[in-house]
Amino acid sequence: MSLRTKWILLGLLTAVSVWMTAANFVPEEQRLASSVWPDAVMRLGLDLRGGIHIVIGPDLDVAIEQELSAIKNRTARELESKGTTGVQFVVEPRQLLVKPATAADRDAARDLLDEDDRVEVEGTGDYDLRVTLTSRWIQEVRERAMLQALEVLRRRIDDPATGIPESVVTRQGDDRILVQIPGMSRVPDIFRQTGHLEFKIVQDYAPTEELLRKRHPEGLPAGTVISSEREKRTDNVVGAYLLPQAADMRGDQLEHASVYFDSTRNEWTVSFTWSGDAGREFGALTEKHIRQPLAIVIDGNVVSAPTIQSRISTNGQITGNFTAEQASDLAVILRSGALPIPTRIEEERTIGPALGADSIRSGSIAAIVALAVVVGFMAVYYRRSGLYAAFALAVNVVLLLTLLSVSNATLTMPGIAGLVLTMGMAVDANVLIFERIREELRRGRTPRAAIATGFDRAFWTIVDSNITTFITAAVLYSFGTGPIKGFAVTLMAGIVTSVFTAIVVTRALYDWKPGNAAVTELSV
Repeated sequence: MSLRTKWILLGLLTAVSVWMTAANFVPEEQRLASSVWPDAVMRLGLDLRGGIHIVIGPDLDVAIEQELSAIKNRTARELESKGTTGVQFVVEPRQLLVKPATAADRDAARDLLDEDDRVEVEGTGDYDLRVTLTSRWIQEVRERAMLQALEVLRRRIDDPATGIPESVVTRQGDDRILVQIPGMSRVPDIFRQTGHLEFKIVQDYAPTEELLRKRHPEGLPAGTVISSEREKRTDNVVGAYLLPQAADMRGDQLEHASVYFDSTRNEWTVSFTWSGDAGREFGALTEKHIRQPLAIVIDGNVVSAPTIQSRISTNGQITGNFTAEQASDLAVILRSGALPIPTRIEEERTIGPALGADSIRSGSIAAIVALAVVVGFMAVYYRRSGLYAAFALAVNVVLLLTLLSVSNATLTMPGIAGLVLTMGMAVDANVLIFERIREELRRGRTPRAAIATGFDRAFWTIVDSNITTFITAAVLYSFGTGPIKGFAVTLMAGIVTSVFTAIVVTRALYDWKPGNAAVTELSV
């Protein structure tokens, strides 16, 4: 490739990079309103942009109870299939109590339970048995519940309706989940609700629970519970419903859910679609109970209870005086599925943008000072060659910011630290090249020969040293979280651009006419 062609290509690359880098400093409203600027820009992390920081604690004891309940159901079915019906089960926190009526029932239950390597069984009283999970299986259940909760929360936050690419959902310790969402000032309902959707035929209704209980002075009918409906904006109770304890339909088989504004009712509505089999089952349920209220229950609370006017099969609607945000959050929850266990928000912090602006200002000052010191040192020590290195460093910074923009990387405060570190590392390759050229000049080679040999011999040293740093940064990215990932991304991108500018840009400057004079100065 001729020198002219090389300079044209480098000029075009630099011009495009400057254009893409400049877009990061244009206000977002102005950039989006104009077709001049590219869409690809860097995103700011929580520490620079502000946002919400949440620590969520899943109730892992519930996961253990669910496992014991599953063991209870399996054991009861197998005992019943063998003709043993005199055994009662009671699930308690961390244990399952088995209450056989006779010694034969006890022996049959124990034989079955002893075959299960997940549990430990001990006798209490005459016939009763206490069943607990083994320590190994408790860890397995807790780990499985944590991974499931993480997956559901990630699906909710990555949903197109709410997804923010720079959000962080990661594990913190053994029993906590850390969520960071830049640019948001409120905690969405997707983190407050478990998302268990149930449909139940209403058996009775009253404006308050107290009035509803007065209608049943002898106690609630067996197998029923009272669930309240609350006004979405004020959280005041607006109705109490007597419902069957077991759901008539569960939302596990929903195929899709979306939100739209119903202009006829003047309210936000969530529409849902069942899968094939569930649609037929829901159709049979609604056809059987036409003109009866159907309660839509989420996490034990009634969202709405519309009266069934006709058979509903594949598609349905959920209304309830929602705000736009509440309806959108509910649709996201239904699409992503229910959490396997209840969760609670244990820590909630809102980080204002002012702190981020101060961090950006401090980071910018650090970057400018670092650039000035590096350029000054190179110019004094290596003279004109040092200026070549300074020019290559400036190109390197522009290329690095462009690479981060194109990849939609998230810039955090540690990322700015990685950017500053890259400035020092970028001239390291130039130092190796300059010292190699110096050695060749001292051996009596001509400037052109010294340049060619110096670059050739320094090439593999530069590549080796940067590959080891790149591997370290890749490990940080793979195993790190949040800010550590930001630092690793910036460092890896900086390694790529610094090697390119040292080998290509600096070499092009040496191939330029004043290159001989710059090489001659290195011999001093």
